Order: sequence, then C-alpha cells, then structure tokens
Amino acid sequence: MRVDIVVPVYNDPENFNALYHSLVASVTSPWRLLLVYDKPDDTTLSVAEPLSKQDERIVLVRNQARGALPAIKTGFARVEAPATLLLMVADPPAIIKKIDTLLQKMEETGAAVVAASRYMRGGSHTGGNALKGFLSRLAGLSLHYGIGLPVHDATYATKLFRTSFLQSTPIESERGFTCAMELTLKAHIKGEKLAEVPVHWKEREVGESRFAFFGWLGTYLYWYFWGMYHVVLSWFKK
Repeated sequence: MRVDIVVPVYNDPENFNALYHSLVASVTSPWRLLLVYDKPDDTTLSVAEPLSKQDERIVLVRNQARGALPAIKTGFARVEAPATLLLMVADPPAIIKKIDTLLQKMEETGAAVVAASRYMRGGSHTGGNALKGFLSRLAGLSLHYGIGLPVHDATYATKLFRTSFLQSTPIESERGFTCAMELTLKAHIKGEKLAEVPVHWKEREVGESRFAFFGWLGTYLYWYFWGMYHVVLSWFKK
C-alpha cells in the first residue's frame, strides 16, 4: 500500500535528517514524504532541500498559515496515496520501523485509523516529562476501558489514516496535534474500524521538542470529554 507521510517541521534539521535516513533504511512500502514548513528561512530546509533534489519522494510544502495544525491541514490537502501517516519529525527510529506494520494492519483490517500505541501490550513509553506521560496514559486507557475505544493510545499524534476517511471528516481542532485524537474519536463514533500496533517510544535525544502538550492540554481535554459525551449519548439512542 502506498503512503504519503505528512511531517510538520520547525527549525529541526538534525531530527529531519535522522528521520529521512530511518525511512530509507526501514520502510519497504512505497512512500512520499510531505515536509510542511512555515517560512523559507526554516533551518530544516538546509537539510531537506538538498535531499529533495536527490530523492523525488521528498516534497517540500509551504504551510498555508503558521503553526502545527495549519501545517497538518496543508499536508493532508496534498495527499494522493490511499493511506496518510501523520509523523512527528522527532519520532524515534523504533517508530519508523513500524510503518510497514501499520500499513499491513490497515490492509488486513480495513481500518480507517491505525494507531501507533505505546500503552497496549507490547508497547512502551520511556523518558520525557513524567506528568505528561501519566496524563497521556490516563487519557488513552480511560477512553479504551471507559467507552470502548478500540485503541489504547488516543493522544499520540503518529497515526495512519485511510485517506478517504480523512477527506470525508472535517478537522475542527484549533491547536497543535490534537486533531489526531479528534479524528480517532470521530472514526469510532462513525462506526469505522480502528486498529493499533504496539510501539516503543523513547524521548528524543536531539533538539528541543516542539510538542507543546501542556499548552494544548485544554484542547485535549475538550476532545476527551467530547468523545465521552458522544459515545455515551449513542448508547442511550440504541
């Protein structure tokens, strides 16, 4: 299955270089990488532009606005493959090595969303801010056991989407990578199939993380309770 990989970046040449070489070394499925940047002086381009001239699979996409969420939407609008992967530039090589497995799982199950899951059996989450990790795990497991969400890790942004599902599902989130959680909950509420693959996540070793979990916490909480409400409401309608 072909996949378009959407990677929003912001001044992160070291991690982009590592991500690209991990893709080349690890992914056997046909792929394109849509690198979405805000401004022409983004330092990531110092690495990405030369690589794009050597490898036509790298597509440089100028963000239509500024920030993570507009970058994601801009990337999604340029997708052509049947499957779309939202990937963070600092995802460790262990995650990259799972891309073929995510695609295989989508083909086997027909799922609209395949989650890279740190909190299912066989997955792990090490390093990083302990409070952020606790809240992320709490949200994922409470949605799984509380409302029957078929995946254990709703908050992790790295997810594989069926492109036709993306194109038929408006994104209403207003901040950051919270749209991945929104889309996962919307797929469940619409009755779409969801699947997951265990992954081992380890805190990045290069650069400063742009994943502002606490800055986006209010939006995560909104979608958490939105999902809870709509699933419980659907139970009463049956």
